[in-house]
Amino acid sequence: MSLGMLGGMLGWSVGGPIGGVIGFLVGSLVDGGFSVKGMQPGRDPRAGRPGRRPQQTSQGDFYVSLVVLSAAIMKADGKVLKSELEYVKRFMEQQTSKKEAAEYIKVLKGVLKKDIPLQEVGQQIGRQMQLAMRLQLIHYLFGIAQADGHVHSSEVKTIELIASYMRIPQRDFVSIKNMFFKEVDSAYKILEITKSASDKEVKKAYRRMAVRYHPDKVAQLGENVKKGAKEKFQRIQEAYEQIKKERGMN
Repeated sequence: MSLGMLGGMLGWSVGGPIGGVIGFLVGSLVDGGFSVKGMQPGRDPRAGRPGRRPQQTSQGDFYVSLVVLSAAIMKADGKVLKSELEYVKRFMEQQTSKKEAAEYIKVLKGVLKKDIPLQEVGQQIGRQMQLAMRLQLIHYLFGIAQADGHVHSSEVKTIELIASYMRIPQRDFVSIKNMFFKEVDSAYKILEITKSASDKEVKKAYRRMAVRYHPDKVAQLGENVKKGAKEKFQRIQEAYEQIKKERGMN
C-alpha cells in the first residue's frame, strides 16, 4: 500500500484536525493544496454537524487516528523511545502487512515532528467514532506507554486528557487504566465496582463489562483489529477470576 492508497482508505479523518496533521504526508491528499472531495486542511464539513449521523469508521480512519494519538503519547514524557516505536511497528505488522505497516510508520515519524492539536483531534474522534472503538484506542495507548516497562505519570495524564476529549466516561478510563497501571483494588476498578459490592453485584458487573468490551464490538474494522480487542476482553475475565478466587465464589 502506497501513501496514495492510504489516502484512498480514509473517510471522516481526511478532514478536520486529523487531516491537517497528516495531510501533507499522504500522497493522494496533497493535490492542489490538499483537496479531497472539496475538503481543505483544518476543515471537516461532515464532522459534528447537528442532525447529521457520523460516517462509518473505516480501518483507514481508525489506524490514522491511532498513529496521530501514538505520536502524542510518545512525546508526552519529553523523549521518543525506540521501544515505543517498535511497539507501534509490531502492532501495525500484526494488524496489516509489513509493507502497509512501513507506510504507517512513515506517517508516524512525520507526525512526531509536528505540533499536535490534541484537543481538536480528540474531539474529532469523539464525534465520529463509536465508543467501543474509542475504548480500544485508549487501551492501545496504554500499551505504548508501557512499552519501555514503565508507565510514566505524564503519559497517564496525557491519555486521560485524550480520553476526556474523546468523551470517554471516567469510569471506563479508570477501568482500562487499571489493566496496565495497577492501583489498590485494581480488579474491582476494572469491573467498575467497589470492594464492598456483593457477589451478585460482582457477577452482574462482569456480565455488563463482557458485553461492553466484547471483540465483536469492533468487528467492522476487520479480524485483525478484533483480535487486538481480545486482550482487553481477557483482562476483564482475569479480573473477574481474581475476585472470584479471593471471595471463594463459584
